[in-house]
Amino acid sequence: GEFLTYNLYYNWKFVWVKAGTASMSVVQTTHKGKPAYRGSLVTRGNKKVDDFFVLRDTLLCYTGTDMAPMYFRKGAREGKRYTVDEVFYNYAGGKCNVNLHYQNKHGEHKYKKASYDDCVFDMMNIFLRARSFDPANWKKGHSVRFPICDGNGRTPAQLKFGGKVTVKADNGIKYRCLRLEYMELKDEKWKKIVDFYITDDENHVPVRLDMFLKFGSAKAFLVGAKGTRNPFSSIVK
Repeated sequence: GEFLTYNLYYNWKFVWVKAGTASMSVVQTTHKGKPAYRGSLVTRGNKKVDDFFVLRDTLLCYTGTDMAPMYFRKGAREGKRYTVDEVFYNYAGGKCNVNLHYQNKHGEHKYKKASYDDCVFDMMNIFLRARSFDPANWKKGHSVRFPICDGNGRTPAQLKFGGKVTVKADNGIKYRCLRLEYMELKDEKWKKIVDFYITDDENHVPVRLDMFLKFGSAKAFLVGAKGTRNPFSSIVK
């Protein structure tokens, strides 16, 4: 029952402009008859910046109460491109089995199947998993590596702990935050995809997200939070 709202900003010719809003939610539900969490992230650019850059992303995932991924979908309109990634998970035979679906910018559909001995994740399911980590003994530079999946296949990825910082949200409140850097291995080099700043308390609510896009960079700052499970002990007064 957690609902979070954000303001979105986009960097256009070295100037940060208000680009729209984003909303994130996590609710308890069922998926194919099994208890699950449903996570969603929706970004909506405003018409003022549509002439420069169109940003319309909708991400959805289901994850089991044991944090094992069950389903992922990303529909992304970035610029003139619209793509869809889907990952369907099952664990028959003690394997992590995935059915992958990718729709490219031309509307062509591609399908793949794969089975792995280890568990793979997608960018939404690993985000929920990361919020369940206990970073109490982490030191700056600590990393957690894992394979990431989208409609195109499997990619090595990692979350790297960047230390603790104070972040002021768009609700005017300052929070003590943990910085998590999400990176994927591209052409044998680690490429940063998103920096997450999550509250240094039991909620691990994302206060700020720095997103490194194909067409530039964007930021999201927390505006409101409802339904959080625990009090915010990370508020800096």
